[in-house]
Amino acid sequence: MTFDKFAADGSARYDSRDDLLLMIDFQNVYLPGQPWACPTMEQSIENTLRILRSPCAPDYVLTKYMPSADPVGRWKQYNEEYAEINADAFLSDFPDPIRQITTDKNVVIKDTYSSMKCLSVRSALAGKSRVVLTGVVAECCVLATMLDAIDLGYEVVYLYDCISGLTDENEAILRTLAESFSPIHTRVMSSGEYIRMISDNRQ
Repeated sequence: MTFDKFAADGSARYDSRDDLLLMIDFQNVYLPGQPWACPTMEQSIENTLRILRSPCAPDYVLTKYMPSADPVGRWKQYNEEYAEINADAFLSDFPDPIRQITTDKNVVIKDTYSSMKCLSVRSALAGKSRVVLTGVVAECCVLATMLDAIDLGYEVVYLYDCISGLTDENEAILRTLAESFSPIHTRVMSSGEYIRMISDNRQ
């Protein structure tokens, strides 16, 4: 990893090269008006893209949920229950603003809640020390990813205005939960605060 250098006052400087920004499951099914709508998702997407437009933007990976061809345990029932949604190509796809930044190399298919279960995500984290969380659903895939990342020893940056839940109440609950792991395991902040932090410490 790249170690934080030190400012003139001796304090550690934040280095965004140590970060991997995870864009979790920004798929059409979660847009307002769709079956699993997260009301704030469009704003979460815009805030996340604003980070990526920053000169000091970190590396990023997008995850996309697709059902396993060989599900285990309760995942078999889950996939049967939501087979119609999972089979809808539009609902599984990314919204246009997200599709514009996808490549063959930065999209990871997952079939569980946690992104950390994906070998490609773990490979992308090689040499890095922090996971920056954005995406949906706060109380599901984001939560599972956060807990797994903490257990694996990564510091988690929880960008609360880049993360959407099924309700405002759920978003608030998950933000409080993320804050409960601070300061050892998490930093909880807005996208604007994150952009200022990485910009102020530009090498």
